[in-house]
Amino acid sequence: MVKGNIAAEVRKLKEESGPPLVVMGSGTIVSQLAAEGLVDEYQLITIPVALGKGGSLFEGGGRPVALKRNSERSFKNGNLLICYAPA
Repeated sequence: MVKGNIAAEVRKLKEESGPPLVVMGSGTIVSQLAAEGLVDEYQLITIPVALGKGGSLFEGGGRPVALKRNSERSFKNGNLLICYAPA
C-alpha cells in the first residue's frame, strides 16, 4: 500500500527491477500517474452495454493524453480489449 505521494513512489518502483506494475480499476490513481508521465500502457476493456449515461473514464480530468493503439483482442462474448500507449 502506498501512502503519501503516489507518483514519487511509483517512480521509485519503476526504477527497480521486477515485474510490471499494474493499476486495476482506479481512474483517480491513473489520472495522477498519467499527469506525471508514468503510464506506459493503458489496457481498456469495452463491454457492449447501452447504459444511457456515462462519465469520464479517468476521474480528475487534467490535460488530454494522446494515445496510440498498440493492439486489440476481441472475445466471443463481444468484449474488446484495446491496449494503448501514450503517443
